[in-house]
Formats: sequence, structure tokens, C-alpha cells
Amino acid sequence: MTKWSPNSWRAKPIMQVPAYPDQAALAEVEGRLATFPPLVFAGEARKLKKQLATVAAGDAFLLQGGDCAESFAEHGADNIRDFFRVFLQMSVVLTFAGAQPVVKIGRVAGQFAKPRSSDTETKDGVTLPAYRGDIINGTGFDEKSRIPDPARQEMAYRQSAATLNLLRAFAQGGYASLENVHRWMLGFVSDSPQGDRYEALANRITETMDFMQAIGITSESNYSLRETDFYTSHEALLLGYEEALTRVDSTSGDWYATSGHMIWVGDRTRQPDHAHVEYCRGIKNPLGLKCGPSLTVDGLLQLIDILNPENEPGRLTLIARFGSDKVADHLPKLVRAVKKEGRNVVWSSDPMHGNTITAAGYKTRPFDRILKEVQTFFEVHRAEGTHPGGIHIEMTGKNVTECTGGARAIRDDELQDRYHTHCDPRLNADQAIELAFLVSELLKKGAGVTQRKVVNG
Repeated sequence: MTKWSPNSWRAKPIMQVPAYPDQAALAEVEGRLATFPPLVFAGEARKLKKQLATVAAGDAFLLQGGDCAESFAEHGADNIRDFFRVFLQMSVVLTFAGAQPVVKIGRVAGQFAKPRSSDTETKDGVTLPAYRGDIINGTGFDEKSRIPDPARQEMAYRQSAATLNLLRAFAQGGYASLENVHRWMLGFVSDSPQGDRYEALANRITETMDFMQAIGITSESNYSLRETDFYTSHEALLLGYEEALTRVDSTSGDWYATSGHMIWVGDRTRQPDHAHVEYCRGIKNPLGLKCGPSLTVDGLLQLIDILNPENEPGRLTLIARFGSDKVADHLPKLVRAVKKEGRNVVWSSDPMHGNTITAAGYKTRPFDRILKEVQTFFEVHRAEGTHPGGIHIEMTGKNVTECTGGARAIRDDELQDRYHTHCDPRLNADQAIELAFLVSELLKKGAGVTQRKVVNG
């Protein structure tokens, strides 16, 4: 390995980068960003890494989710609150079912850039640069909107800062109290068309909370019941922005990305000798690596060697995104090889990106395919004797109609009703919580298998 620095990626080949027409303006913006305060702190990233190490050991579960791509137009307190509320409901269901802590990481406060399958988009004979996320260009199909604008990076920074400020207030200020979350969850169960399926678990949580209150354990007497740890993450795609926010930790002397607690390398940018892997190998944050159908066993082991050479638990999360029809063919050999080599990783299922189809003229993701990929992910890990460590989903707290199916059975012809995403389709609030209940059933089955193994010796 050559010596690493925050800008050593600039000497490597790079994929998925916008063509900024004014390089001087870009350098000026990146220079200003380098003087801005960090968005997150090294100590927070280290704390997250410790929590992810418990996931890697099989003693916790990872819930990671949020917007496909955050937008400037939809930024607002209500949207942030609604997302956080749904996320907490999912977490409580998974915590109770798995009898394990849930590590909570949002795709939020930095998830602005998106990789694209093509550099350009053509409509009615007009070809323009593809939309790459609000941090780079705009959604409008006109030349002014689509030309990459470096000033957008400062807007993304300020929106991320404001989002983080509100999320920290929600997480530590009482909004996240267990009583609040349970009340919201009961409202979901009572309104859901399949609420009777979830009622037993909801009643068990109610009984547990009633018992806790009877013996004096309440949010007023125990801070852990009114506060929660919540972390941020995004794909590290726009490396100039990441470099500007890379800082030396004063306590350890190590380099950290201060744009988010965890960042990941996408399936399109995981070339081992390219810029994105080069940048990520040098920072000490927890990292994610998207694993798609084209990833070979040797390729994965090489990337693990580069990104986690010390085999540090909690450092690397492998995010499997194959598609419901491919996961059974591709995942087992990767899991088997990683286990055989003794690599300490978190395995997480991304059931969204491999299950995108087109229906009624809209990109969508059928709920049954999403659930099938998660189910197969669990089955593979149970068969291999490894820990199905988490799920990674694209979701919103709003009642959108972007993914078909679910308990309320959104049809193809209903997608147009509330199709608000700027990029890829997201689970709506009801679908996200429903998925949490269905994953909770998989967690309970796994717990039963573990208990039988212990009893049988």
C-alpha cells in the first residue's frame, strides 16, 4: 500500500464523478468547506464502531435506513420528525423480538449524491447531464439545472448541519422515550389491515412496559428509556466534499470523515485500485461496502484486506444487495468464504436496490420481492451458522405511493398518486413498520434455533 492522505485518491482512477465546468469555483468551495466545523465527531464514530462490533459478534442487530437521496426542496422539520418517528417504531419492534440492542443508523444528513447508470439523459431528442443528487445538480430537465454547480455543496453542508441538530434534539430531548414510541406503534397496529398479525407482539410489549412501570422503571427514572443513540451515514461518492470534511482527531491523531458517522462504498465504485476505495481505506470511521451480483469471492476478500487490514470488529459492514432472484445464488459463497477466513464483519441485507422494476411508467419495488430477499438473507446465514446482522432500506416517514404491495396493497395504477421521490422508490411509513414486524418474526425464529442449540449442547 502507498502512503495515504486525504487527497491521495486524486491520483487514482475514479468513477461516477460529475464534470464541473468551472474548476476554479469548485476549488474555492472545497477550500471554504475545509474551514467549516465538523458535522460529527471522532468520538461519536468510535462509539458507533464499538456498537457495530457487538453486531459482528452476534449480540445486536443493525437497522440502517432513510431517503434514497435527500433533497433541498423537501427539507423541513416535519419530514425529519416523521422519518425519525417511524425509524424508532421499527427499532422497538426489532429490539423486543430479537431480545438484542438495535444499532440505529440513518441514511440522512449527508445522503445527497447518487451514482447513475449513464452520464446523460435524453428526452425528446435533447441530451443533458444525468441528475446526480441535489449536492451536484437539479432535477429539472434543462441545461441550467443539470450543469453541476459546486455551490450546492455548501447548501448540502448547511442542510446536513440543521438536520443533525434536530435529530440530536429528538434523540436526547425526550421525543424518543419508549412510552411515546410504543404509543405510536400501537396506533399503527390498530390501523393496519393486518394488525391482528402484529397484535400479539404489541401486547407482549405492553405487558412488559406495564410491569416496568409497576416496579418504578419509567422514562423519568431511567434516562435510557427517554434517550437513544442515533447515527448518520451516506455513500461517500463526491470525494472532493468528503476530503474537505476530513479532519485529524486531536485525541488519537487519526483521520476521520466528519461528514457522517459511517460512510459506505457503492457497488459501482468498489474497484480496489480506484479513488473511492483509496479514500475510505485511510479514515477510521466505520465503513460499509455494497456487495452486488458481480462481486467475486476473491474480489470481496481483497476489498476486506484493503478496508479492514487489522480485522477490527465493527469497522466493516458488508451490505448485500443482490435481488430476490439472485441472493440465494450469490450470497452463500461470500458468507462461507468470509467465515472461513475469520474476517470480522457485519452482514446486512439491502433488499431495495436489486428489486427495482418499472410498472405503469414508474420505477417501483414490489414489497413481496423486498421481503423475499430479506427472508433468503436470513436463511443463508442460519444455514452457514453466521449472524444475519441487519437490514439497510430506503424509506420515508410519509405516506407515499412508490413501492407496490404491503398490507395496504398499493397497486401499479396507484403509483402516480403520491410518487414524490427524486430518485429511487422508497417504502412508505406503513410499509417500513410492516417490514420491521415481518423481520421480527425472522429474528424470533433465529432466537429459537440458538436456544435449541444451547439446550442440546
